Amino acid sequence: MNYLLKSEPDKYSYDDLLRDGETIWDGIKNPQALMTLRNMKKGEHCVIYHSNVGKEAVGTATVQSVDATDPKNPIVKLKAGKRLKRAKPLAEIRDAGVFQGSIMFRQFRLSVVPLTDGQYDWLIA
Repeated sequence: MNYLLKSEPDKYSYDDLLRDGETIWDGIKNPQALMTLRNMKKGEHCVIYHSNVGKEAVGTATVQSVDATDPKNPIVKLKAGKRLKRAKPLAEIRDAGVFQGSIMFRQFRLSVVPLTDGQYDWLIA
């Protein structure tokens, strides 16, 4: 499984993740997003998306570990990947046919969104 993780870059940007090398992905409150976090597995791939400021997919990360002992606060450790060759702005993502019907555009406020292999491949291309 692949995921899109939304981050507010003025609070924690992809540059911060690159600098830190790895981080704990937390601060999630939405029950559906929490369920997605709890179900993540080591080695799964993520795309980091800057929300609010920038509104674009900017880089990749990999799930290093998941501790779902506390279902209301799963601890997901991410390792920085690589910056995308070209950031993908929201308007371009919305227009891409591979995102037709995506939960990303039905539930805008979700900060963790599962991606199909096709969506992930499109974002990182």
